[in-house]
Amino acid sequence: MKCLITGVAGFVGSHLVEFLLKQKNVEIVGVDRWYTKKDNLNHLLGQFEYLEFDMTDFSSVMKVLDKTRPEKIFHLAAQSFVPTSWNAPAETLNTNILGQLNIFEAVRQLKLDPWIQLACSSEEYGMVYPDEVPIKETNQLRPLSPYAVSKVAQDLLGYQYCQSYKLKTVRTRAFNHTGPRRGENFVTSNFAKQIAEIEKGKREPVISVGNLDAKRDFTDVRDIVRGYWLATEKCEPGEVYNICSNTTISIKDMLSTLIGFSKMKDQIKVKEDPTRLRPSDVMILYGDNSKFRKQTGWKPEIPFKQTMEDLLNYWREKI
Repeated sequence: MKCLITGVAGFVGSHLVEFLLKQKNVEIVGVDRWYTKKDNLNHLLGQFEYLEFDMTDFSSVMKVLDKTRPEKIFHLAAQSFVPTSWNAPAETLNTNILGQLNIFEAVRQLKLDPWIQLACSSEEYGMVYPDEVPIKETNQLRPLSPYAVSKVAQDLLGYQYCQSYKLKTVRTRAFNHTGPRRGENFVTSNFAKQIAEIEKGKREPVISVGNLDAKRDFTDVRDIVRGYWLATEKCEPGEVYNICSNTTISIKDMLSTLIGFSKMKDQIKVKEDPTRLRPSDVMILYGDNSKFRKQTGWKPEIPFKQTMEDLLNYWREKI
C-alpha cells in the first residue's frame, strides 16, 4: 500500500513516517516544499521516498499525485502556528485552504480513489462555553484566529468533496499534541527549551510565559499518528472525529510538570512576557473522544508526564 504524507518534514510528519515504517507492506512517499528544513527527518532519510512540491501550485500537486498514485493520503501540510496567522493571515488562508483544494482537484481529475485523512484542529471550536465541555464533534464552531478559520474551511471542504464527488475524506480534529521534535514556537516545546537552556547556563533562570490560565487537552504525538492511521482504516468517509485525551490541564500546571523534571526547579522563576499574549485566546480546549474511540478502539497510551519528560530530554540533547 502506497501512503503519501504531505508536510512530511514537520513535527507530526516525521512521527507518522516512524509509525508507518513499522507497518507491514507499506510504501511511504513524503512530500514537502523544497526550502523546508529536514532536521526532523535526518534519522529517517533513505528509508522512504522524499519528493518536493508546493501544494499551492496546482501543476506541482498534479505532477506528484500522478507519479505516486497513492492509496492513502495523510494531509498534514499547513501553516500550523496560531500566532503566525495573526501576522500573516493571507498566507495562512492561502496555504491551508488553496493547498488542500489543489489536492482534492488533482485526485478528482486524475480519477484516483485514495483515503484522505485531513489533519483538522480543535482550534476550530474556538469560543467554547463552560457548559459545552467536554467538546463533542457537534459543537458549534466559533474560530478565534485566522488559523482556526483556515482549518474550518479545510474541514468543510473535506465534507463537501466527499458529498459532491465521493472522495473518501476523513476529518480528524486533533486537540493539542506534543512530544519530541515539537517546534520551539509551540508552548510546551518553548518552555522545555527554556528549561534546557537554563540548565546549560545559556540563560538566566527565568522562564518567559504568556497566558498560563488557558486549559488544553494534550495528547502525545505518537498516539496521534496512530490515530491518523486508524482513521483511514476504520472510519467513515465524510465523518469528523475528535482525537484527544479526554482530559484537560492548565498551561500553568503543564509548566509546573516540566519544571519538576529539572534539577534547578527551586531556582527557576516565571515571568509574564506581554509579547506572548494573543489578541484573543481560546480559554479551554477539552475534547470528547468517545466517537473516535467507539469507531476505532483507539485510546491514548503514553502518559502526559512521560511526554513532557521525553520533550525536555529532546531539548537537552539538542542544546
